[in-house]
Formats: sequence, structure tokens, C-alpha cells
Amino acid sequence: MSVSDNSRGLVLAIMSSLFIGTSFILKKKGLLRAAAAGTRAGVGGYTYLVEPLWWAGMITMIVGEVANFVAYIYAPAVLVAPLGALSIIISAVLAHFMLKERLRRMGIVGCVSCIVGSVVIVIHAPEEHTPSSVQQVWNLATQPAFLIYVAATLSIVLVLMLHFEPLYGQTNILVYLGICSMMGAFTVVSIKAIGIAIKLTLEGINQFGYMQTWFFLSVAVVCMITQLNYLNKALDTFSAALVSPIYYVMFTTLTIVASAIMFKDWSGQNASSIVSELCGFITVLSGTVILHVTRDEEPASTADIMTKGSVTWYDGDPSKHLEEAHFITLNNSDYFN
Repeated sequence: MSVSDNSRGLVLAIMSSLFIGTSFILKKKGLLRAAAAGTRAGVGGYTYLVEPLWWAGMITMIVGEVANFVAYIYAPAVLVAPLGALSIIISAVLAHFMLKERLRRMGIVGCVSCIVGSVVIVIHAPEEHTPSSVQQVWNLATQPAFLIYVAATLSIVLVLMLHFEPLYGQTNILVYLGICSMMGAFTVVSIKAIGIAIKLTLEGINQFGYMQTWFFLSVAVVCMITQLNYLNKALDTFSAALVSPIYYVMFTTLTIVASAIMFKDWSGQNASSIVSELCGFITVLSGTVILHVTRDEEPASTADIMTKGSVTWYDGDPSKHLEEAHFITLNNSDYFN
């Protein structure tokens, strides 16, 4: 009994989510340790590069991304991308125990919604139609609709990098994750093209003699480096409970849009199947939102609220200058037991 390409893609996508969900937590813990020993990644520091936990998370993410990479060879993005919701569930559970980011009861409802939506998508997902050469993929990438999408996306990314990041990068999570997600969508379509080239080459039709294959490879490398850089900044600056669901929603939505424009994933499907997939996707998005809004922020570091067993605050009267404010200090270490 032969296994369909969609089934192979499904199994690989689930494995990918398990690894990637775990990597978020390992990288976050590594970034926290690195921040305690040097400059935070969110403000340009690179001390996390010597932190073993960060590298453990990085290796775990690479394994997950490789599985994800192969999944895109066998299945359409509309099937593979939404299954990333499983990584949110994994990271939410691990963050509850390892980062003390509390998962509440409604958060469990969000997890269930993600699973239900993913099942609906799997049931109604279209079959993959693999191009017969990289040249066909290039023709898809150079069609007017996709070129307009690329131009619009790159324009937005440049505006975010050059204007909004210096002003709002440390306070608005959408800046880092917007750049990360938009570049991530380009990573996916480029990796899918490379995967098709590898698959055809293994079947005896060499695709690495074409310039287009190396172009897609170059785009994938540049986009992936940019994506990981801004994901590191987002993880270092904001709670993992905040980063994971928002990144998933933005990345998955943009990936499906990019793939639908370039590869025409929904071509040949009837309206009821497309509507079912959209409903499943909306259910998954709703689950991620529920999961986010019902979870506590990560606890503040003790070092941020006390120094040498004392806490100092003032009476908060806005009519007073700082030097006129009435300060109160607790020095008894018994208050912190």
C-alpha cells in the first residue's frame, strides 16, 4: 500500500512542530542567561552565541525546519503551514513549566481549537501538484501577480527596518515579527522551489545546472538569516507566550498567501473545500488568540525589582518633581522570603 505525498508531508509537518515548539523555549532560556551575562540581543548584543542552551534551541529548530522543508516538498503550504499551531501548543506547555508562564484553563480551550482547526484543514487540503522542472517554478515566480506581491512586501519590510524599528522595535512586537514573518514567507516559497529541484534531481532529472535553482537558494539563505535575526530580537524583547502565537498567525497567513499566489494551491478545488479550509484556518487562529490572551506574562526578574534585599518606590504624585517625591524603602530581607 503506497503512502500519498500529502501523508508524508503531514507526518513531517507534525514532527517539525514538535521540534520547533521545543526550540522556542530552549532559545528563550539561553537568551535570558546570555542577557544576565552581557548585552541583550534585543539591543544588539551577541553574547547568546556562547550560550549552550541557545545553541541547543538553535539545533532543535534546525532539525524542525529541515523536517518542515521536506514537508513542503510533498504537501502544499495550505496543509503544512497551519500545522505549525502544534508548535504553539508545545511551547505553551513547556513555557508553563520551564519559564513559569502560566497556562490557564481557557488556554487549554485554545489548544483544543488549534487541534480541531488543524484536523479540518488536513481533511480538506488539496493534493500537491509538483512542477516538472525548476524552470516551471521560475515561470510561476515571475508571473505578474507574484511580482507585485514581492514588490509590495519588500517595500513594507524596508519601511519597518529603516523607520519603525529604531522608533518602536523595543515596544511594539509587530515590528520585529512583521519583518520576520514577511521574510519567512519568502523563505518558504524559495525552499519549496529548492525542494522540488532536489526531488527531481534524485529522480534522475538534474536541476542544479539551472541558474534559477541557485537563485532560489540564495534568496532562501538571505531570507532565513534575516528571519532568525529578527526572531531572536523578538524573543529577547518580549515574552515567549506573546511571540509564539503572534509569529505563528502572521507567518502562517503570509506563507499561505504567498504560496497561493505563486503555486496556485487552490486551483482545481471546489468552493466547499476552500471554505472548509478557511474555516479550519480561522479556528486555528482563534485558538492561538485564546491561548495568548489567557496566559500570564513571564514573571519579572528578581534583579529588576530589588537590589541587595531592598525595594524603593515613591508616592507617585505627578505634581511633584522627582527630587520632591516621598520615597519609601524596605530593607528587611524577610519581605522577600
